[in-house]
Amino acid sequence: MILSQYMAELKHIRILLPEEERRLWQSYKADGNLESRRCLIESYQPLVFKTAMRWHLPETTMLDCIQEGTVGLIEAVENYDYTRGVAFSLFAVHRIKGRIINHLKCDDGSLLHIDSPLTQGAGQATIADLLIDAQAEVATQAEQNYLVEQLKTALNRLPAKEQQVLQGVFLDDCQPKELADAMEVSLSHIYRLQKQGIRRLRGMMSKLMGNW
Repeated sequence: MILSQYMAELKHIRILLPEEERRLWQSYKADGNLESRRCLIESYQPLVFKTAMRWHLPETTMLDCIQEGTVGLIEAVENYDYTRGVAFSLFAVHRIKGRIINHLKCDDGSLLHIDSPLTQGAGQATIADLLIDAQAEVATQAEQNYLVEQLKTALNRLPAKEQQVLQGVFLDDCQPKELADAMEVSLSHIYRLQKQGIRRLRGMMSKLMGNW
Protein backbone atom coordinates (compact mmCIF):
# COMPACT_ATOMS: atom_id res chain seq x y z
CA MET A 1 0.00 0.00 0.00
CA ILE A 2 1.24 3.49 -0.81
CA LEU A 3 0.87 6.41 1.55
CA SER A 4 -1.81 8.15 -0.53
CA GLN A 5 -4.00 5.04 -0.40
CA TYR A 6 -3.56 4.79 3.35
CA MET A 7 -4.50 8.45 3.82
CA ALA A 8 -7.55 7.98 1.60
CA GLU A 9 -8.69 5.08 3.78
CA LEU A 10 -8.27 7.20 6.92
CA LYS A 11 -10.83 9.67 5.58
CA HIS A 12 -13.49 6.94 5.74
CA ILE A 13 -12.88 6.14 9.41
CA ARG A 14 -15.70 7.38 11.59
CA ILE A 15 -15.00 8.79 15.05
CA LEU A 16 -16.75 6.72 17.69
CA LEU A 17 -19.25 8.34 20.01
CA PRO A 18 -18.29 8.00 23.71
CA GLU A 19 -21.15 5.62 24.52
CA GLU A 20 -20.48 3.59 21.38
CA GLU A 21 -16.81 3.26 22.29
CA ARG A 22 -17.69 2.28 25.86
CA ARG A 23 -19.90 -0.53 24.56
CA LEU A 24 -17.07 -1.78 22.33
CA TRP A 25 -14.64 -1.85 25.26
CA GLN A 26 -17.15 -3.74 27.39
CA SER A 27 -17.83 -6.19 24.58
CA TYR A 28 -14.13 -6.86 23.95
CA LYS A 29 -12.85 -6.90 27.53
CA ALA A 30 -15.78 -8.66 29.17
CA ASP A 31 -16.87 -11.02 26.38
CA GLY A 32 -13.73 -11.34 24.26
CA ASN A 33 -15.54 -10.10 21.16
CA LEU A 34 -12.85 -9.89 18.47
CA GLU A 35 -15.06 -7.85 16.14
CA SER A 36 -15.24 -5.15 18.84
CA ARG A 37 -11.45 -5.33 19.12
CA ARG A 38 -11.11 -4.85 15.37
CA CYS A 39 -13.45 -1.85 15.43
CA LEU A 40 -11.46 -0.20 18.21
CA ILE A 41 -8.14 -0.72 16.42
CA GLU A 42 -9.56 0.61 13.17
CA SER A 43 -11.18 3.66 14.75
CA TYR A 44 -7.90 4.71 16.40
CA GLN A 45 -5.76 4.24 13.29
CA PRO A 46 -5.73 8.04 12.72
CA LEU A 47 -3.89 8.35 16.05
CA VAL A 48 -1.09 6.22 14.61
CA PHE A 49 -0.87 8.46 11.55
CA LYS A 50 -0.92 11.64 13.67
CA THR A 51 1.89 10.28 15.86
CA ALA A 52 4.02 9.18 12.90
CA MET A 53 3.60 12.60 11.29
CA ARG A 54 5.57 14.14 14.16
CA TRP A 55 8.60 13.25 12.05
CA HIS A 56 9.07 14.25 8.41
CA LEU A 57 9.96 10.92 6.82
CA PRO A 58 10.39 9.49 3.33
CA GLU A 59 7.26 7.65 2.22
CA THR A 60 8.70 4.14 2.60
CA THR A 61 10.01 4.94 6.09
CA MET A 62 6.71 6.55 7.02
CA LEU A 63 4.80 3.43 5.98
CA ASP A 64 7.14 1.26 8.06
CA CYS A 65 6.62 3.57 11.04
CA ILE A 66 2.85 3.44 10.59
CA GLN A 67 3.05 -0.35 10.59
CA GLU A 68 5.13 -0.30 13.79
CA GLY A 69 2.80 2.25 15.32
CA THR A 70 -0.15 0.01 14.53
CA VAL A 71 1.53 -2.79 16.46
CA GLY A 72 1.82 -0.38 19.38
CA LEU A 73 -1.87 0.48 18.99
CA ILE A 74 -2.82 -3.20 19.09
CA GLU A 75 -0.73 -3.67 22.24
CA ALA A 76 -2.47 -0.69 23.79
CA VAL A 77 -5.93 -2.06 22.95
CA GLU A 78 -5.02 -5.39 24.51
CA ASN A 79 -3.62 -3.83 27.71
CA TYR A 80 -6.05 -0.95 28.24
CA ASP A 81 -8.32 -0.98 31.28
CA TYR A 82 -11.38 1.06 30.31
CA THR A 83 -12.69 1.04 33.89
CA ARG A 84 -9.93 3.34 35.14
CA GLY A 85 -11.35 6.42 33.45
CA VAL A 86 -8.18 7.38 31.53
CA ALA A 87 -8.79 8.35 27.90
CA PHE A 88 -7.56 5.59 25.58
CA SER A 89 -5.84 8.07 23.27
CA LEU A 90 -3.60 9.23 26.12
CA PHE A 91 -2.84 5.63 27.08
CA ALA A 92 -2.18 4.44 23.53
CA VAL A 93 0.09 7.24 22.32
CA HIS A 94 2.95 5.98 24.55
CA ARG A 95 2.90 2.52 22.96
CA ILE A 96 2.57 3.94 19.45
CA LYS A 97 5.36 6.49 19.89
CA GLY A 98 7.62 3.94 21.61
CA ARG A 99 7.26 1.46 18.76
CA ILE A 100 8.03 4.12 16.16
CA ILE A 101 11.08 5.43 18.04
CA ASN A 102 12.45 1.89 18.48
CA HIS A 103 12.03 1.33 14.75
CA LEU A 104 13.93 4.55 13.95
CA LYS A 105 16.85 3.79 16.27
CA CYS A 106 20.20 2.89 14.81
CA ASP A 107 22.29 0.02 16.17
CA ASP A 108 24.12 2.42 18.50
CA GLY A 109 20.86 3.59 20.05
CA SER A 110 20.75 6.97 18.30
CA LEU A 111 17.85 8.02 16.12
CA LEU A 112 18.13 8.11 12.35
CA HIS A 113 18.98 11.56 11.00
CA ILE A 114 15.50 12.80 10.20
CA ASP A 115 13.50 15.95 10.68
CA SER A 116 11.79 15.53 14.03
CA PRO A 117 9.83 18.07 16.11
CA LEU A 118 13.10 19.04 17.78
CA THR A 119 14.66 20.12 14.48
CA GLN A 120 11.77 22.39 13.62
CA GLY A 121 12.27 24.90 16.42
CA ALA A 122 12.29 24.66 20.19
CA GLY A 123 8.65 25.67 20.37
CA GLN A 124 7.60 22.24 19.08
CA ALA A 125 9.78 20.21 21.43
CA THR A 126 8.05 18.58 24.39
CA ILE A 127 9.47 18.38 27.91
CA ALA A 128 9.92 14.65 27.40
CA ASP A 129 12.09 15.34 24.32
CA LEU A 130 14.25 17.80 26.22
CA LEU A 131 14.77 15.88 29.46
CA ILE A 132 17.76 13.94 28.16
CA ASP A 133 20.67 15.49 26.26
CA ALA A 134 21.97 12.76 23.96
CA GLN A 135 25.23 14.69 23.47
CA ALA A 136 26.01 15.00 27.19
CA GLU A 137 28.97 13.23 28.77
CA VAL A 138 28.24 9.81 30.27
CA ALA A 139 28.29 11.03 33.89
CA THR A 140 26.04 13.98 33.13
CA GLN A 141 23.64 11.81 31.18
CA ALA A 142 23.50 9.35 34.09
CA GLU A 143 22.55 12.21 36.41
CA GLN A 144 19.87 13.34 33.97
CA ASN A 145 18.51 9.81 33.73
CA TYR A 146 18.33 9.62 37.51
CA LEU A 147 16.44 12.91 37.72
CA VAL A 148 14.04 11.78 35.03
CA GLU A 149 13.33 8.57 36.92
CA GLN A 150 12.71 10.53 40.11
CA LEU A 151 10.39 12.86 38.21
CA LYS A 152 8.47 9.90 36.81
CA THR A 153 8.15 8.43 40.31
CA ALA A 154 6.83 11.75 41.61
CA LEU A 155 4.43 12.01 38.66
CA ASN A 156 3.02 8.56 39.45
CA ARG A 157 2.26 9.70 43.00
CA LEU A 158 -0.01 12.50 41.85
CA PRO A 159 -3.81 12.18 41.97
CA ALA A 160 -5.00 10.40 38.82
CA LYS A 161 -6.51 13.42 37.07
CA GLU A 162 -3.53 15.70 37.77
CA GLN A 163 -1.23 12.95 36.51
CA GLN A 164 -3.33 12.57 33.37
CA VAL A 165 -3.22 16.30 32.63
CA LEU A 166 0.54 16.73 33.19
CA GLN A 167 1.30 13.62 31.21
CA GLY A 168 -0.91 14.80 28.36
CA VAL A 169 0.40 18.37 28.23
CA PHE A 170 4.09 17.83 28.89
CA LEU A 171 4.83 14.26 27.76
CA ASP A 172 2.33 13.63 24.97
CA ASP A 173 2.26 17.16 23.51
CA CYS A 174 -1.54 17.29 23.75
CA GLN A 175 -3.45 20.54 23.56
CA PRO A 176 -5.39 21.47 26.75
CA LYS A 177 -8.61 21.56 24.68
CA GLU A 178 -7.99 17.97 23.54
CA LEU A 179 -7.54 16.90 27.15
CA ALA A 180 -10.66 18.75 28.25
CA ASP A 181 -12.69 16.94 25.58
CA ALA A 182 -11.15 13.55 26.37
CA MET A 183 -11.70 13.94 30.12
CA GLU A 184 -15.13 15.56 29.65
CA VAL A 185 -14.28 18.56 31.83
CA SER A 186 -14.01 22.30 31.19
CA LEU A 187 -10.85 23.92 29.88
CA SER A 188 -10.54 25.97 33.08
CA HIS A 189 -10.61 22.73 35.09
CA ILE A 190 -7.73 21.38 32.99
CA TYR A 191 -5.65 24.49 33.80
CA ARG A 192 -6.53 24.15 37.47
CA LEU A 193 -5.44 20.49 37.52
CA GLN A 194 -2.24 21.42 35.70
CA LYS A 195 -1.43 24.13 38.23
CA GLN A 196 -2.15 21.85 41.18
CA GLY A 197 -0.08 19.03 39.71
CA ILE A 198 2.93 21.26 39.05
CA ARG A 199 2.74 22.60 42.59
CA ARG A 200 2.72 19.07 44.02
CA LEU A 201 5.62 18.01 41.77
CA ARG A 202 7.68 21.00 42.87
CA GLY A 203 7.06 20.06 46.48
CA MET A 204 8.11 16.43 45.95
CA MET A 205 11.19 17.38 43.90
CA SER A 206 12.37 20.36 45.95
CA LYS A 207 14.32 18.36 48.52
CA LEU A 208 16.03 16.26 45.86
CA MET A 209 17.00 19.29 43.77
CA GLY A 210 18.20 21.16 46.83
CA ASN A 211 20.74 18.42 47.54
CA TRP A 212 21.78 17.92 43.90
